[in-house]
Amino acid sequence: MSSHENATDDARVIQLRPGRRPAPQAAPAREPLWRDLVGDVLRSERLAQERTLKDVADEARISMPYLSEVERGRKEASSEVLAAAARALGLTLAELLGRVQGEIIKVAALTSAAPAQASTSVSSFAPARASAGSSSLRRGEVRLAA
Repeated sequence: MSSHENATDDARVIQLRPGRRPAPQAAPAREPLWRDLVGDVLRSERLAQERTLKDVADEARISMPYLSEVERGRKEASSEVLAAAARALGLTLAELLGRVQGEIIKVAALTSAAPAQASTSVSSFAPARASAGSSSLRRGEVRLAA
């Protein structure tokens, strides 16, 4: 055994900055992006129906790679693409968006954003859309014009 090998075995680590390191702080919870939630809803509905990505993409007339990107939140789909994907899954665009709204409210309850703020912003939007003298909406509901 050479003296070089012995020196390596006997080496010790010297801390350059003595003292305790502060505990790493958890990153603040970030609200998910719209495209992430839309993708999650599309994917969960497709999987619930036990359908393949190819099947839904073909029926919606969307390329399979593009639909995959939408489901993974990598692409922000147009309303036309979302409507086509929703129809392929047997949903209306309004149903799809309603499910996304439900996910937004769930996420708001789990993140640092107060659930009341999410509900308030959604319900404050509803009366503007339902102003045609129709019945009143319950909190959190949105009526879309046909």
